Amino acid sequence: MKTTHLLGAAAVAAFAAGTASAGTLDDVKAAGELKCGVSTGLVGFAAPDANGVWAGFDVSVCRAIAAAVLGDSDAVKFVPTTGKTRFTALASGEVDVLARNTTWTFSRDVDLGFEFVGVNYYDGQGFMVPTELGVTSAKDLDGATVCIQTGTTTELNLADYFRANKISYEPVPIETNAEAQQKYLSNACDVYTTDASGLAATRATFEDPDAHMLLPEIVSKEPLGPLVRHGDNQWGDIVRWTLNALITAEELGVTKANASELANSSNNPEVKRLLGTEGDLGAMLGLEAGWAAAAIGVAGNYAEIFEANIGESTAIGLARGLNAQWTDGGLIYSPPFR
Repeated sequence: MKTTHLLGAAAVAAFAAGTASAGTLDDVKAAGELKCGVSTGLVGFAAPDANGVWAGFDVSVCRAIAAAVLGDSDAVKFVPTTGKTRFTALASGEVDVLARNTTWTFSRDVDLGFEFVGVNYYDGQGFMVPTELGVTSAKDLDGATVCIQTGTTTELNLADYFRANKISYEPVPIETNAEAQQKYLSNACDVYTTDASGLAATRATFEDPDAHMLLPEIVSKEPLGPLVRHGDNQWGDIVRWTLNALITAEELGVTKANASELANSSNNPEVKRLLGTEGDLGAMLGLEAGWAAAAIGVAGNYAEIFEANIGESTAIGLARGLNAQWTDGGLIYSPPFR
């Protein structure tokens, strides 16, 4: 999900400047847990089950980081955040990393004083409507009521798109995905707009998903990924290279099932460096040699995480598309481990 900064940029930057120098790695080790900012609940990406256990695509990244740093994928405190509260939570130190469908933009990176460590999902803003509405294009939505999360760049994208196409709309402001779902299903709005992946995840929870459709238009670029505070380069490197480890593992054929075996049997030098049986990459990060192997051992490589949580075999049913590896025509690409 995408948000503008509703609190002042200077306030967020001041928060970040005051907390980034604390040494997040030391703080996480001292606390014995990783504090990870997630959504308030988006099935497939981050949501608690009936027992309160969090799971999903974004959750798996948090657990991989915890395994790399602490050797325990369960040593995570999940902190639900809304579009309005997430940046304050990160800037103030309430969370150590934000893994919450957040779009990498210039102002968030530079003005708010955050550091995006990479992209783990390339997305774009879409529109969902009831099939019975009879529309086949967003350009047919003149005069529609639109559910839209406040504090998000979705608002700006929506305004730009409707203005450019000389059509009007009435916004219905909501704060969480659950609220949007309730209003949309009760016909308080004709349309729900957010990241297309979020729409697919929401639609999958409906009693009759086929009664709703995603329109073909994608009206923005939404590169989503984890972010940390500016100023703590070691911690940024740890989160960045944990994500890269999951991506590289897929490229090199390293899976949850074979990682231990390949650590000792592979003849590929990059596999050995990745898994810690050659070189000293772990020491460069201030971590154990097997940090990446531990991260991969939680839920597998990028492909395994994708397919288990949001892939075509799940109710959400997302194809890899732009999120395929670069070797398969996608944009998912990691710098080399050397």
